[in-house]
Amino acid sequence: MGRSMRYVCACTALLLAVACSDQSSAPTEPQAGAPSFKTAFSGAPEVLTNAIIHRTVEAVAAARAGGPFGASSTSNLSYHGGVGGIGVEDKPKVYLVFWGSQWSSDPSGEAAILNNFLSNVGGSSWVNSVIQYCQGVATGAVACPSGSDLAGNPASVLAGVLHDNTTAAPAHPKQSQLAAEAVRAAGQFGNNTATSNASVQYVIATAHNNNSRGFGTQYCAYHSYTSSSYGNVAYTNLPYITDAGASCGANFNGLGPTAGITIVEGHELAETMTDQFPSGGWLDSNGSENGDKCAWSSATTNETFGTSSYAVQPLWSNAGNNANGNSPGCVLSYP
Repeated sequence: MGRSMRYVCACTALLLAVACSDQSSAPTEPQAGAPSFKTAFSGAPEVLTNAIIHRTVEAVAAARAGGPFGASSTSNLSYHGGVGGIGVEDKPKVYLVFWGSQWSSDPSGEAAILNNFLSNVGGSSWVNSVIQYCQGVATGAVACPSGSDLAGNPASVLAGVLHDNTTAAPAHPKQSQLAAEAVRAAGQFGNNTATSNASVQYVIATAHNNNSRGFGTQYCAYHSYTSSSYGNVAYTNLPYITDAGASCGANFNGLGPTAGITIVEGHELAETMTDQFPSGGWLDSNGSENGDKCAWSSATTNETFGTSSYAVQPLWSNAGNNANGNSPGCVLSYP
């Protein structure tokens, strides 16, 4: 989104001035664009590792105003060699985890929206642009030859839901705690080998006012992975999106107060499918993934999956809107 970054970096507390090991830079987020919500996010956002962030509406707008990247970029995604041979999810499965007893409060109905969205989005033409990306090709490849091990788009992508609510989650979970929760979930679902986690992502959803520091100012969500005795485990930190209001998609493009929930989770879903263990999959020369390049696009709209409509953003397609060499760009369907 705009220009997401791999955070092996040092982040300042309030201005989102980011100095990273890849020597790329992010613009300072305008003070005028600060979210209006008043949850306790004082203190410096933590240093994130192996994480690609989904930046806020204001941060993306500032980034696009300052340079020719984001949705306006024509730079294609290229393959980055994989991590342990894994670059994409060829048989994707999503496990949704509602973490903490704090989920007894769900004022925006986010749990039901997430469950319904992930139950119906698999196999859609919107997700289908991921199938042009693959693993096992040369680093730097921008297309996949016939017979490649392609990312998948199965009709039933949601493989399980866990309500881990017998105890409270940390008030503002750190990345290490979110990673540990993903590993615990892997064990709960019986995914206790590297093979069983090779095409799996865990969405760790935190409850109202129970979000990690940096949410709503630094990012709306992020995806990452952690090593474990179960192999590498890919996970998304999905805060309670409506807590951030317009900064993370409330009423974006006039799509309603809960639009950000599926815009953000859909973004992370597609990015993990094409870059399961950041940053070994498909990214452009700025470090942006297929969701980043089209984040908070004016083309974001409602799409129907199953019998309901959900707000989603376009996704970047190297091949355009079909597999026959159309111009690359942000698309809502493929082919």
